Amino acid sequence: MSAYPLVGLPTLAIPPGPKPPRFGINQSYVRALVAAGCAPVLIPVLDDDERLRAIYERLDGIVLPGGADIAPGEYREEPIGDLNVVEAARDRTELMLARWAFDDDLPVLGICRGQQVLNVALGGSLWQDLRYQGITSVEHSDADGRARNALTHRVRLDPDSRLAQLIDETDIQVNSLHHQAVKTIAPQLRVTGKSDDGVIEALESSDRRFVIAVQWHPEEIDELGWVRRLFQGFARAAQTTS
Repeated sequence: MSAYPLVGLPTLAIPPGPKPPRFGINQSYVRALVAAGCAPVLIPVLDDDERLRAIYERLDGIVLPGGADIAPGEYREEPIGDLNVVEAARDRTELMLARWAFDDDLPVLGICRGQQVLNVALGGSLWQDLRYQGITSVEHSDADGRARNALTHRVRLDPDSRLAQLIDETDIQVNSLHHQAVKTIAPQLRVTGKSDDGVIEALESSDRRFVIAVQWHPEEIDELGWVRRLFQGFARAAQTTS
């Protein structure tokens, strides 16, 4: 058994510019996973299911990271006016990984877009833009130029949730970098946290070993004790798989 659980981290495709096209991900995810005792492995955007499956079958856990909007067609809606960039190939890769992981009871941690990917993969839907659709007057995105680690609002957690028990907190201050959020909850998931304006901020599965998703970006505030406990809990779950 390896001392370090192998954790998959899907990447995004970086289009060509001065340099040729690349795949990449924010280093903060890698930093937080390494600090928790994991061995992160970056997963490229692939349209070859066999090769993607070959990577997936070697993993002990998977982190679904933040990023661009999910194409509304994936949850049977038409785009609205304030939809941002969508990346169809990335959607396909991450939705497939999320479904495989849930079916196989592989530990999953969803972060921001990752929470939305998990919800859509299992049959849920999204608000395409919280303010445009009148869901809240609070600015949840970083359109105001806020720092990625700025703590901007409160999230109240269900005391009986695995997340609350794992981090030993039920009332937390989080950063916020999203303009979309979960609308209809997938039947396999339950809401475990909301912000004061009612936006869904945390989901989990009651019948899987570790499926937790959050709408904020814990990897950007990993100096906080409760955030470290979240990543360490995920790492322990992944370790039991390896």
